[in-house]
Amino acid sequence: MSSPLLFAIAALIWGSTFFAITLQLGEVAPAVSVVYRFGLASATLFAWCLLRGDKLHLPWRAQRWVMLQGFFTFALSYVCTYGSEQYLVSGLVAVLFALMVFWTPICSRIAFGTPISWRTWAAGMIAIVGVTMLFYHSIAGAWKEIVGGGTGHFLLGLVLALVATIASSAGTVVVAKVREQSSNLLLTMAWSMFWGTSMVIVWALATGQPFVLPGAPRYWMALLYLSLFGSVIAFHAYFTLINRIGSQKAVYIGVVTPVISVLLSIQLEHYRPGPVEWLGMAVCLASVAWALRSPGPAAASSSSTTPAPDASLAAIPEVP
Repeated sequence: MSSPLLFAIAALIWGSTFFAITLQLGEVAPAVSVVYRFGLASATLFAWCLLRGDKLHLPWRAQRWVMLQGFFTFALSYVCTYGSEQYLVSGLVAVLFALMVFWTPICSRIAFGTPISWRTWAAGMIAIVGVTMLFYHSIAGAWKEIVGGGTGHFLLGLVLALVATIASSAGTVVVAKVREQSSNLLLTMAWSMFWGTSMVIVWALATGQPFVLPGAPRYWMALLYLSLFGSVIAFHAYFTLINRIGSQKAVYIGVVTPVISVLLSIQLEHYRPGPVEWLGMAVCLASVAWALRSPGPAAASSSSTTPAPDASLAAIPEVP
């Protein structure tokens, strides 16, 4: 399979996963949907490893880091992502995930002392301006709602989405430690999803979220798509692409996916951005592209980020 085709597969799948999540909202609690999704994805990856003849055992030293990665990447990040999409249009959440290109080097700086270039800082400031433009009218409306005695759910969704992106970035940084312990990416993905799923099960039970089986066909179609395509096939295509062209080029998938997500939101969620919102999206995505072209250590750190949710796992674009 050619590299352009692999790029297109990963970008199209991850660009559509943000909308696919909305098809799971309503009848089933968000955390329970996360359990169903990554429980199925983890089982699929374990089966794939067995078919390849891999041993499923990982030593405890590796499991510690895989568990931490599972907490950030497949537990905290996705619970917040699913929660945020109850209040925000999916395309806007996708744009926020593009900011991982800035959160990841900051997390790497905190964890390992990795230097950050001036261009990354400058691009980050520009991105903040873009995000402010993108959400200005919605935030103003939510604030008026709160002052008037309303709930201001939009602001809650915005905070959850930002927490999700930061958690995904933290999970990406932990991957460096996972790589030191095991080079089997499919196996560490399977275990990471397993631990993340287990943690979300505990959270759902502790908060009294019922485990129900929905009757809507669209829920099951979305579950299969998110588990098999969004969490298995797209990752495999991305890994293959990294081996061929390197992560610094492959990570541009993270710039393409928000564009696809916004277009889907316009078509399927009746999202109608105004001139200020369009300009904000353009400024935000342009700053991400500029940061990804940064030379030196900061660029190396940034290139390990993800488009996702679906993102996700060394150099994995964690996009929903």
